[in-house]
Amino acid sequence: MIVTTKKLFEAAYGKYAIGAYNINNLEQTVGLFKGNLLSQAPFIIQISKGARAYTDKVFLEYLIRAADEVYPEAIFAVHLDHGDEEAAMDCIESGFYSSVMIDASHEDFETNIAITKRVVDAAHAKGVVVEAELGQLGGVEEHIQVAEADAKLTDPKQAKEFVERTGCDSLAVAIGTSHGAFKFSGSQSLHYNVLAEIQKELPGYPLVMHGASSVPQEEIARINAAGGNIVGAKGVDADQFKPAAKLGVTKINIDTDGRLVWIRVHREILQDRPEVFDLRTPGKIFIDEYAKFIAEKNEYLGSAGQLDKVRVLLAE
Repeated sequence: MIVTTKKLFEAAYGKYAIGAYNINNLEQTVGLFKGNLLSQAPFIIQISKGARAYTDKVFLEYLIRAADEVYPEAIFAVHLDHGDEEAAMDCIESGFYSSVMIDASHEDFETNIAITKRVVDAAHAKGVVVEAELGQLGGVEEHIQVAEADAKLTDPKQAKEFVERTGCDSLAVAIGTSHGAFKFSGSQSLHYNVLAEIQKELPGYPLVMHGASSVPQEEIARINAAGGNIVGAKGVDADQFKPAAKLGVTKINIDTDGRLVWIRVHREILQDRPEVFDLRTPGKIFIDEYAKFIAEKNEYLGSAGQLDKVRVLLAE
């Protein structure tokens, strides 16, 4: 069942965070649904600009519609990740997305407000909720590239003003996380004092943590053992998810980790079983491995075992 992120955040606030997972293809879609049902967790499917352009945006929409039919007990939101104004408006008009992110964080404060407000007005008229961003994360993710020196933490006072003036439904905040697999190669760290100040300014308001993949070192080691060359990658300690949830973070974005599972499975198959030429062989293995990864991640988020409670809340 597709719901809005707003409903999921009402259930989660102050207790746990919802996992927001990016998908690009069939295998990720199936593994994602299986993993969340295995752990009995509500979840958010994220579709980026890059994913929408990978083949055609319609393919992913119909994959999700099919998964919703195959797994009717699942409860999830469909969310545009890091959209510009054009992509956000297109998703709003599509009638499929229950949530969109408008990312104008690279603009100055007033321009960010103006763009976000236009998207919010259009979205709310269609019953779609909006995530916006204030502050800038470092690192690289698809079309987003911000040098560590240019990364800017979210100003708590500005956050309050931004939310009041735009009417956005949730806010992605910069507290030291970073996009990509190399999150803490330099001086970056998590600033929970900033997060606590933002929560004081916006009590009860849902916050979002981007760039939160853990970059498991076991995955990195297996990738490198199978011919990869990923050196110095380091992510967010998953044990820090629940403390963040207590401070108002209701949505935590995880993309890089899923890519690592994908490449590890395929590298190992190519290395260990060179006779394999059936693309379904690594596909089946990945679906199972990704499902296990999702279920384990939901335990750290605290969302595992929450599905029935969310179902009751939705029925009220």
